[in-house]
Amino acid sequence: MYLTVEDALKIYPLSEGKLTAGRKGIGRIVKSVNVMDAPDISDWVREGDILFTTAYLMKDDPAAGVTLIRKLAQKSAAGIGIKLGRFWSSVPDDMVAEADRLGFPLIELPFPFTFSDQMKGLFNSELQRSTRMLHGVLDKQKELIRFALAPDGVGELFKRIGSILGVPLAVVGLRGQILYSSLPPAELELLGKHPQKPSMHWIRTENWNLLCIPLKSAETGQDAIRSAVFQIPKGTPLKEEEGLYHQAAEIISHHMNAIERSYMEQSTQNEFASLLKSYLKRRISIDTLLECAARHGIPFGGAPYLCALFTISAISEPKRDRLFRTIRQELQYHPLLKDYSSLHFHVDDAILTILPGAGNPAHLLAKVFADIAAEPGSGLRITISHTKHKPEQLEQAYRECYDARETAERLSIADFVIEFENVEMAYLFESVPPEKMRRFLDMTLSPIIDKAPDSAQDLLRTLELYIANNGQVNETAKQLYIHRNTAAYRLDKIGELLQVDFKSFSDLLKLKLVMLFKHTLKP
Repeated sequence: MYLTVEDALKIYPLSEGKLTAGRKGIGRIVKSVNVMDAPDISDWVREGDILFTTAYLMKDDPAAGVTLIRKLAQKSAAGIGIKLGRFWSSVPDDMVAEADRLGFPLIELPFPFTFSDQMKGLFNSELQRSTRMLHGVLDKQKELIRFALAPDGVGELFKRIGSILGVPLAVVGLRGQILYSSLPPAELELLGKHPQKPSMHWIRTENWNLLCIPLKSAETGQDAIRSAVFQIPKGTPLKEEEGLYHQAAEIISHHMNAIERSYMEQSTQNEFASLLKSYLKRRISIDTLLECAARHGIPFGGAPYLCALFTISAISEPKRDRLFRTIRQELQYHPLLKDYSSLHFHVDDAILTILPGAGNPAHLLAKVFADIAAEPGSGLRITISHTKHKPEQLEQAYRECYDARETAERLSIADFVIEFENVEMAYLFESVPPEKMRRFLDMTLSPIIDKAPDSAQDLLRTLELYIANNGQVNETAKQLYIHRNTAAYRLDKIGELLQVDFKSFSDLLKLKLVMLFKHTLKP
């Protein structure tokens, strides 16, 4: 039971009684009710007890009543209730005067009600209050959990937690500086006079208690000398409610540490990204970039790598920003990419990613970002460089991504993931005049077009897929939805018409150039 005397006097049937003296003490906390039934009852009184008595043991000795009030006040009892009408018709003046002097509540209990009636009323009220408080604690805990899963910024973090708990709070930094406070000025000034401690402690005032809970350090996991301070109304809270404040301090500590880590990582990334942009514009050397990476522990320069460039052609700027945020989140948190130690930077309205050189990143990125690429109007394009083995090849890798994007756009390639090695020849021969391309194309393919006009399209499509699949007959047949033998027959026919040997490297190179020029000249 944690009622004040003032609250207890509002509960029926004790509300039918009367506060006779000691009004200054009506803020005393009532923790339990006791009934005086022996001369030495004062020896058994505990802090917070309120005693009910008929005054039988002191009916003939008012001075004993004065002594009893002194003992009760000395033991920090909550007050005394005397039932008049049986042995006393009124409380002696000496007792009234002493109760007023000590600020010790003296109550005339209502005669028609028994002690058990009044105790039952107090206990029922306390049970209802405790039930409401426990429900309130549960509701607050639910709110804290919801908030912990999706917090706002730092300022909103503190403000929202204070709002959920319904109490003012302050957050004190490592050097004693106030990071946030909704405490009244008097409590804030009092807080400044007390040094921080590495363990939970209370600062008690006349009307309020300040509960100081240390926050844990992200690096050591130990309590650092910084704390969350909660202003709690006078009166010890339930253990369950006190646990809420510890839970809130854990949430504050966790998110402050996460924000600090994010800030440090972002600061590091920002410095490296700034130097990277300068390096790509040839304003600094690769050594300066490597020095920054080594200083901040950024994993670059010690193993083979490749670059991937993410570009968005969405017209709407808000949509472009949203898509870029989604891409960064996928790069950082997608389960398929969790084993990739990659670096991501915004460069010239694109995201440049440095990936490990092992594995098949093109296939992986195509799988991870298929949904974004399929979103109407996204225009997502991912271009991938050759694998590089030296740090000084970083600029070359970036240029390959950039050139692959331009080449893919010029050739109207539908795939959203483009590897530079697949468009490298188109990039190398883009300076060849279209007239020369057309003459070479006509000269090479005319035997098929002229001598087999009925099946020319089937033969040309078979040849195109055969070259695109690097000479794999099975894959070519699969994509044409024909039997492997049919694909092989067509290739024999093509070889006969064009006078080429598919086992000859020079003939294959010639055919690859023909298909490249054909694709380049396609409207």
